Amino acid sequence: MKCPFCALDNDRVVDSREGKNGQVIRRRRECLECRKRFTTYERIDEIPFMVVKKDGRRESFDRHKILSGLLKACEKRPISVAMLEQIVDEIETALQETPEREMPAAKVGIWIMDKLKAIDKIAYVRFASVYREFKDLSEFEAEIRNMRKNVLGGSKES
Repeated sequence: MKCPFCALDNDRVVDSREGKNGQVIRRRRECLECRKRFTTYERIDEIPFMVVKKDGRRESFDRHKILSGLLKACEKRPISVAMLEQIVDEIETALQETPEREMPAAKVGIWIMDKLKAIDKIAYVRFASVYREFKDLSEFEAEIRNMRKNVLGGSKES
């Protein structure tokens, strides 16, 4: 780090503290040449993750938008907000671990539906109905038949 007083880059860190909810690290440094102290701040250089919509538009990934959709799908269901936040965290982590900086919204939606299907079938169908834009009751019925076939191995439930 270049000293703001003498412009030499020979210093040592005297103190480090976390700031702004863990988003920034504040460092007190001392120049080993002129002995003056100065403060630097470090933060992660975040490259926004983009989601490519059906019509080709690109939007920044918005965890609040996903959480809002999950809350609607899980309304009056026995699913805690903490569980929904965990789903969003898992989706966000999966996106951050991919080398691409863009992901089709369809793929993100499938990840969300897979997670919902594993915890609550009703919430899954609600989310799928909005996400897949079900037009009528027959599409709901087809999805439920498909779920039954997968869960029950093809046998009918009475």
